[in-house]
Amino acid sequence: MVYAYIRVSTDKQTVENQRFEVQKFATEKGFVIDKWVSETASGTKTSNDRKLGPLLKKMKKGDTLIITEISRLGRNLMHIMSILNLCMSKETMVLTVKERYELGNNINSQILAFAFGLSAQIERDLISQRTKEALARRKASGQRLGREVGTKNTHYKLTGKENIIRTMLDYGYSKAAICRKLKCNFKTLDNHLERMKEKPCELGDN
Repeated sequence: MVYAYIRVSTDKQTVENQRFEVQKFATEKGFVIDKWVSETASGTKTSNDRKLGPLLKKMKKGDTLIITEISRLGRNLMHIMSILNLCMSKETMVLTVKERYELGNNINSQILAFAFGLSAQIERDLISQRTKEALARRKASGQRLGREVGTKNTHYKLTGKENIIRTMLDYGYSKAAICRKLKCNFKTLDNHLERMKEKPCELGDN
């Protein structure tokens, strides 16, 4: 299947220009578009809050997604890269009209996957460094580290990973796959899923 995804940010914009560009590109490449998906939505919204989410979930190995430019997927670099990483893991192809990217089973995709992994590692390292510096400042100022005896713990191993968990579940990943991704065991994941059910609005707003 060949899908075309078109997105504009406001209702004052029109999708017709993007539709024309995509159709022209598809004709040049010899593609026949099986399904068009268009919407008016901010790129800051997660894919699951847009029509893009169900489309990505539906796509299968060998399918192709055509967009006018990479920014149609989202505004945040990490968000865009996570979507592309998902497409590659499903062995689907992503083609962009303006940048002429062909992201699939090729060297460009391998480089992208490496960049995604590196970016994620850098982000984890920065978070770790900021945490260490904050703890050092608190300790130096005489503040108590850790929670007081008898108080309830509000930070867990998977705290802050709620969006990743929800996304992977939405895309049909098994709990085993999620555990491997987040480097945790089944009990830790199950316990956090229960907490997410109890406080769906408070968790995962990072």
